Amino acid sequence: MGLSPHRFVIAGSVLLANLSYADTLAPVIVTATRTQQALADSIPQTSLFDAQDIADANAPDALGVLALAPGVQITRNGGIGATSGIYIRGASSTQSLVLIDGVRVESASLGTAQLSQLIRDQIDHMEVVNGNVSALYGSSAIGGVVQIFTKEGEPHPPRFYFETEVGSYHTQRQAAGVNGAFDKEGRTTFSFDVSREKTDGFSSIDPAKAPNANPNANGYLNESVAATIRHKFTDNWDAGVRFLQSNGINSYDDAYGLPTDINESHNRVRSMSVFANGKITDFWTTHVTIAQGQDRANPQQNGVYTSLFNSENHQYTWQNDFRLNENHKFVLGYEHLDQSLDSDQFSAPDRHVNSVFAGYTGRFGPSDVQANIRHDQYSDFGGANSYYLGYAYNFDANWRASASYSASFRAPSFDDLYYPYSGNPSVQPEYSHSAEAAIQYASAKLGVLRVTAFQTRYRNLIDYVDNGSGFYIAQNVGRAKVQGIEGSWQGHLGKTDVRAGVTFQNPVDETNDVDLVRRARRFATLSAHRSIGRWRVGGEWIVSGERSDYGSNLAGYGVMNLSARYDITKAWYVDARIDNLFDRNYELAYTYNQPRRGAYVTLGWHPS
Repeated sequence: MGLSPHRFVIAGSVLLANLSYADTLAPVIVTATRTQQALADSIPQTSLFDAQDIADANAPDALGVLALAPGVQITRNGGIGATSGIYIRGASSTQSLVLIDGVRVESASLGTAQLSQLIRDQIDHMEVVNGNVSALYGSSAIGGVVQIFTKEGEPHPPRFYFETEVGSYHTQRQAAGVNGAFDKEGRTTFSFDVSREKTDGFSSIDPAKAPNANPNANGYLNESVAATIRHKFTDNWDAGVRFLQSNGINSYDDAYGLPTDINESHNRVRSMSVFANGKITDFWTTHVTIAQGQDRANPQQNGVYTSLFNSENHQYTWQNDFRLNENHKFVLGYEHLDQSLDSDQFSAPDRHVNSVFAGYTGRFGPSDVQANIRHDQYSDFGGANSYYLGYAYNFDANWRASASYSASFRAPSFDDLYYPYSGNPSVQPEYSHSAEAAIQYASAKLGVLRVTAFQTRYRNLIDYVDNGSGFYIAQNVGRAKVQGIEGSWQGHLGKTDVRAGVTFQNPVDETNDVDLVRRARRFATLSAHRSIGRWRVGGEWIVSGERSDYGSNLAGYGVMNLSARYDITKAWYVDARIDNLFDRNYELAYTYNQPRRGAYVTLGWHPS
């Protein structure tokens, strides 16, 4: 079962890439430049998880897949669906941007996206760009960007599929979908996917460390739907609609409540967009997207809602791509963002952001250049500028060296600005400057191997400082530095598909002269999968050194997962996986348990 061709799309752009990894240095990515580019040509460190990679991963959601990306660490306050975090090169969740088909879906209150609510059944592929790329996407891209792409319709007769899964913790999952074209010519294509996952879970908090937590099991229910329809009017113009909604109900523990409390959080992540793409001239292509991203979090205690947080992001993007020739491309664009928050805890004025951005990628003989610049004008604090300058030198067809320097920022969240007794309307954005240098080897036989040295310096970090009255108020007082070396490999070893990453870093809070919390100085991942006749077998190993966590220390850990799939016929298959093979007891956040050894079996039907 090799890697099949895929279609890649960003913010409504028509970017077709019928390329096989085994034949070229592809696959193609788009997030690192906002335009189509071979993975091996990217100057920023970029990881791609295609449909096969996602199917191979022992992960029910996007967050679990991201744990395999180099330079990325995740946290979970319990099992699937629980409050989670992502750290890219030591940057926090608020400093790492998440997009769904180019659309922002973060909470305006917290400044983070609920990755734990995004189940993998609706995901076609994912791209992760490590490092400072605010010059392409604006606020919060200090650590990098995670972009999730939903499934696209293909120009063939409709094809249906379904899966059903059972496993440990009384887990049950059902997924079904259809993909194809309405007409014989394939001008109107569509994709529709639904899924439901339910698990009884386990007690998320260790009662030995938090006696007031309810010792009952904390379960999770997720119901998700995704749909795309696209119509091709001519060879040069098309338009369509995309929709994704994920509803989750997560049971959680409160360390400061009563042992009898029943706590639930009713969550929603939604992304909707209407897009149009057109080739105006032989060298000018334009893309227009109107989109809405939504984040909802409504906690309950003992059946009574305790708070409401409903964020909406209305986004309007106009991007123009100018292709002077094969070696020189320009991007010019305008973006408008309206952010609003509906909450019963506090009120906040709507935020309006007007942005302009420009980019250039070029090749001069053995030299590659990438330059990006962006200006974001905010209604609540003024303007912010960001830039990216990258250079690569190709020694031959396989070896290249690269370097980059960039400036980035994070706009304060509504909590930072307006939350009762702690918000500060005068707080300003966080800023950072990053430098990196890399050496890379790429070939069709081995894939892409890369070693990157990086440094990011933060200033104006938002911290909560005691004002002398017992309240902690948001202030721009923090400084931090993260230095490190990151190794990555995405490719093959013979007929075995391999993905590996290792990071050594020094994440330091310079204000308090301590390590940044929940960031390990050493961590690594390794996954390998191989097709043998009708079988596809593999496994993954995730290891991390110790980390600090708000006054406590988290021990290092190593977790191994195994998986196997057998194709019964060309359409029917059975898939089995074992998570945490050696039954390790470990924590990703202090006091919070993680699942012990678990076994899961899936029966599926997917005609080719």
